[in-house]
Parts: sequence; C-alpha cells; structure tokens
Amino acid sequence: MGVTFKEKPVTLAGKQVKAGDQAPDFKVLANDMSEVTLADSKGSVRLISAVPSIDTGVCDAQTRRFNEEASKLDNVKILTVSVDLPFAQKRWCAAAGVENVQTLSDHRDLSFGQAYGVAIEELRLLARAVFVVDSSDKVTYVEYVDEVTNHPNYEAAIEAAKAAN
Repeated sequence: MGVTFKEKPVTLAGKQVKAGDQAPDFKVLANDMSEVTLADSKGSVRLISAVPSIDTGVCDAQTRRFNEEASKLDNVKILTVSVDLPFAQKRWCAAAGVENVQTLSDHRDLSFGQAYGVAIEELRLLARAVFVVDSSDKVTYVEYVDEVTNHPNYEAAIEAAKAAN
C-alpha cells in the first residue's frame, strides 16, 4: 500500500494491521507523562486515531470531530496518538476544549507507530490512520489514509465503532 505526504511517497515502518487481527499492544505517554498501553482500556471499544501532529489543520479538525462524536458513543474510548510531546498535547487540548478524547504521545519509542505500521521513516511522524479495536482486542476496522494530508472517512470509522460494541 502506497502512502504519500504532500504527494511524495513515504516509507511506513512496522507491520500494518488488518481487520480480524489481534490488536498489537503498545506503550505511549499520557499528558501527565504516565505510560499507557492498549491493555489499560481493555473491556471497551477503542477508536484509535493516528495523526502526524495535533498542531496542524487536518489533525486538529480530525481530533475535534472525534471529540464531538465521543459523547454519542457508549462504551467507546477515543484515543488520538501522535509524536507530539505530552506537554504540547495537554496545551492543545486545553486550548481546544477537547475533553472526550485521550491524547497520547508516541514520541519516546514510536511503539504505537511500529506496532500499527504508521511510523513514517523519513519524517519520524505518524501517518494518518484510524483503527477500531473491540473489547476483546480484535481489530474490526482499519483505514490507512493514502495521502497523509487528507481527512479519514469519519462516518465509516464511527459506524465501525458502533458496530464493535
């Protein structure tokens, strides 16, 4: 699968996941610098939104959109993962009034990026992607956005999260 960033091909490191796969674990940082893993949200459906940087227009819009949808979804946790520092994510969430999405930083180890095949080797950023993981840790929906600067299919991701409940 070819992914581009500003129309230039990029290399994604790690193994890409598919619907039906067991969700790989990862270790990222919360805004308070505590470690977070996939197991920390076991028992809930997870909609995981991977973005290059929370401080860019599409990433900002994507996170705000999923924040709006979160209040309408029962037993669904929405996680936004980027390589932004936890301090920057915390500041952005406060400024944007985002309270229904947990922002997580993959800056330290690219653990999530490698586990889900979204680490862009040339830029040390994450490619834009959306994953839905059900309460038993099975991947039920995957979208790797082919052009990193484009929006994902919000409706399909939200419907997949509802169906995974």
